[in-house]
Amino acid sequence: MDISKIYALFNKYKSVSIDTRSIKPNDIFFAIKGPNFDGNNFALQAIKTGASYVISDNPAISKKSEKIIYVEDSIKALQKLANYHRRKLNTKIIAITGSNGKTTSKELIFNVLKTKYKTTATKGNLNNHLGVPLSLLKINENTEFGIIEMGANHLNEIAQLCKIAEPSFGYITNFGSAHLEGFGSIKGVIKGKSELYDFLKNNKNLIFHNSENIMQTSLINNYKNTYTFGINSKSNCIIDKSESENTLNVLYQNKIIKSTIYGDYNFENICIAIAIGEYFEVDFKNIKKGVESYIPKNNRSQISLKNNNTIILDAYNANPTSMSLALESFKKTNYKNKMIILGDMFELGKDSNHYHQEITNSLEKINDSTIYIVGEYFCNTNHSDRIRSFSSTKELINNLSKTNVSNYSILIKGSRGMQLEKIIEFI
Repeated sequence: MDISKIYALFNKYKSVSIDTRSIKPNDIFFAIKGPNFDGNNFALQAIKTGASYVISDNPAISKKSEKIIYVEDSIKALQKLANYHRRKLNTKIIAITGSNGKTTSKELIFNVLKTKYKTTATKGNLNNHLGVPLSLLKINENTEFGIIEMGANHLNEIAQLCKIAEPSFGYITNFGSAHLEGFGSIKGVIKGKSELYDFLKNNKNLIFHNSENIMQTSLINNYKNTYTFGINSKSNCIIDKSESENTLNVLYQNKIIKSTIYGDYNFENICIAIAIGEYFEVDFKNIKKGVESYIPKNNRSQISLKNNNTIILDAYNANPTSMSLALESFKKTNYKNKMIILGDMFELGKDSNHYHQEITNSLEKINDSTIYIVGEYFCNTNHSDRIRSFSSTKELINNLSKTNVSNYSILIKGSRGMQLEKIIEFI
């Protein structure tokens, strides 16, 4: 495969697509095979829709039009094109991975850096073997910073994404009990996420990290090219929590920055945005503006008001670590008349029952809240009658629609597949 020829086409047309439903005129369409689809079947449709060329790994289909270019593997071609493009850029690439908080950290960093620099960031959750190349290919020669989110649920995935993106800077949010079905254990999670550290160290690139995180400090293991943040006075960037009611405020340079974000577990997400801003010489005024203007969305730590209820919606994803932290933060709030709605956590493998029971056990110790648990795993836990269980989100909705839910402060947390956000319209 001569990737330079495909790159010449990319330089001319500037845009690629892997989905004919959202294809734009002159896009280069990559026909990707997935477990449930084959993009090659849509090659001719892509051309009719306006694609300039199609990259296909089906030799028979490639003969049906001069605009169809045959390659051995369309996914590898997309990845090689992205890496080829990345090497042509002078853009500083900052990679972010971790078990929890990747997207919130990415959005906060983007909000801070864009106050001074031309900056792009991964859209939504395009953070896998297809999303990372697509994100890189949206970066142009005028972009000064590209923030690339990297997700993984198996070993060697982060290593592969690093080979494509070749980050100059990197940050791991944390190591938590997430995607255990793929990683096998928390040790597997740590090893998998640390592949970002391995790449950065092997290339003598800079690592951002929390100086008070003992695990991360031990993994960095005396590597010198780092920039740290923390409460500790030895940190490069010193940040502390500031007293606030129910959203998170921080103290930086002896001044308060007020966020719209809920939960102590988001403290480090704010800290990394401030630390990266400081490292790249963004002034205090713009760092403050970047943090304070960030509004959580996509069901991540969103606070909203409805029918005299305060709703904290954190239902984009969930694992034992993030759920425990959400509960701890909710317990610390001064909200009155609390309600907790938790949905099943997915991709936990053989230990799923154990982790759901642990969460249920912690719920038994909360005495000031009305508690609902939803889903097959939670329903199978041992719990008292005080904790009401429902087999599905639909079943809970049927119950809530017959109940006058008013003047509550409600935490909603669960995995994406539970679709707990649907509850809100019935509250």
